[in-house]
Amino acid sequence: MAIVKLKSKPKVAFITGITGQDGSYLCEILLENGYEVHGLVRPSAQRQQSLSRPLRDGVTLHAGDMCDLGSLIQILSSIQDIGEIYHLAGQSHVGLSFQMPLSTSDTNALGTLRVLEAMRILNLDKTTRFYNAGTSELYGCDMPAPQTEETPFYPVSPYATAKQFQYWTTVNFRDAYGFHASNGILFNHESPRRGTTFVTRKITSQVALIACGLSESFELGNLNAVRDWGHAKDYMRGVHLILQQPEPGDYILASGTAYSVRQFVEAAFQIIGVNIEWSGTGLDEVGIDSVTSKVRVRVNRKYYRTLENETLLGSAAKAKRVLGWQPKYTFRALVEEMVLSDIRAVRSGRIFAHTPLDLD
Repeated sequence: MAIVKLKSKPKVAFITGITGQDGSYLCEILLENGYEVHGLVRPSAQRQQSLSRPLRDGVTLHAGDMCDLGSLIQILSSIQDIGEIYHLAGQSHVGLSFQMPLSTSDTNALGTLRVLEAMRILNLDKTTRFYNAGTSELYGCDMPAPQTEETPFYPVSPYATAKQFQYWTTVNFRDAYGFHASNGILFNHESPRRGTTFVTRKITSQVALIACGLSESFELGNLNAVRDWGHAKDYMRGVHLILQQPEPGDYILASGTAYSVRQFVEAAFQIIGVNIEWSGTGLDEVGIDSVTSKVRVRVNRKYYRTLENETLLGSAAKAKRVLGWQPKYTFRALVEEMVLSDIRAVRSGRIFAHTPLDLD
């Protein structure tokens, strides 16, 4: 008698913020692992178009709002056998949060509470694992480096204070209700899918425009800010691993190396064969092409944050020990991929049109 093996049902995951950089990479990782993936998108005119066409097999999009508990309950109740929720959605611009502190807090802080409360109302706490996207911005200006899971928080922006609410709300639902709820404290993670208003992608897109002869120079804010930069694809692998653990927990994901914005600029220009030399100080500092003597980078006060974390450097020792996670990308490889991708985007006329929503 022939033995027929029954095909196991795929795992089911729900991603808030699926159309962003992190959501798109995480979606691809889950699909590669055989998941059925559902994603939350805001009901804007642009995203309504995406709802009418499948991104790829195995992905279903749902229109909803992090500020609307009712819509979250409706969406989650419509997904059968949901096993994992990855909460990535939010207002992610630190500088913008100073201009929009109320909406940032409503979307980020209370939005997280709404997702967890929807899970509690629907009795998903025993069957569904929850991941909350934290940030290195939780740490303050004077925290010793490298920062670990034990380093105290001292947020210095409305974005970071909202993220601290998210973090402790996740811990509270874990402790009070027994949720399998985990936090990932992710240090800066970039990619060609990062929006062009973020400093790393601003640098690489502008360097690409210069390389293609379409621009002469660009402006930045604080060149001295130091960040621990990694690749979003590496970090989303770590995020997936966090929810595969038998017990919930909180983990830092970081590369363990840090570079200043100035060094990021230098590395980006090196990809196109340009050596940048610096002249002047403070707001008068400029980056000059050492061969042509053309000014390529200027400093503009308007790009400074109201308060700044000068140095963020993380230790992912716990993630490496418990999750077996290890980043694959070096800093140089990350910058090179971003610059070359942006050069291709400039040549195709899509430098400011790309969206990670196009997962195929």
